[in-house]
Amino acid sequence: MGLRETKKRQTRTAIADAALPLFLAHGFDRVTVAEVARQAGVSTNTVFNYFPTKEDLFFDRQSEVEQYLAALVDPLPPGACCPAAAVRDDLCAALGRGDPALGLGPGAADFFRTVEASPALRAREREIGERVETALAAALPPSPTTPLLAGALAGLHRATLRELRRRILAGDPPPAVAADLTAAATTAFTPLCPCPPPDGHGAPAAFDGSTGR
Repeated sequence: MGLRETKKRQTRTAIADAALPLFLAHGFDRVTVAEVARQAGVSTNTVFNYFPTKEDLFFDRQSEVEQYLAALVDPLPPGACCPAAAVRDDLCAALGRGDPALGLGPGAADFFRTVEASPALRAREREIGERVETALAAALPPSPTTPLLAGALAGLHRATLRELRRRILAGDPPPAVAADLTAAATTAFTPLCPCPPPDGHGAPAAFDGSTGR
């Protein structure tokens, strides 16, 4: 990566890092792009150069999220017998290690509450979910059942994370949430995958809640 691209990436990251605390503290709908620009020390036009909409500021890793499941199945990782196994095993492994990206780290409840309080963010979340499913379908081997399989896999993944959010917002301890959802997800994926999960996916007790960002 050249110097110009490095600086552009650093600027983008700095703007997103300045925006998130404002959104969490004051609510997404109450914070203006101009306030984000002042906090980041850039002009409003500069913010829009990197983030076309305010929702893009909040979900600054949207493109990565949209392609995540597709990348799990194309190509299949070593040891995965089918696409469902790849999605299941990655999800259970992330739960088992208390991955903050799932919402198991410090501050996750504040993030979730901010999303729940904003119709605009909830709408963008639904759009992201649709794009995840579309990208997954494009990555799977083509067949008449491909759209249905993509919907089932993306739906199970999304439902697991939705239940995780509900539990975290209810104040349940992350280790318990991770353990319960690992077991539930393993069971839910069984009709879609005949392969047993790898050893250890049923026992995420090693997660002690200390992982976070």
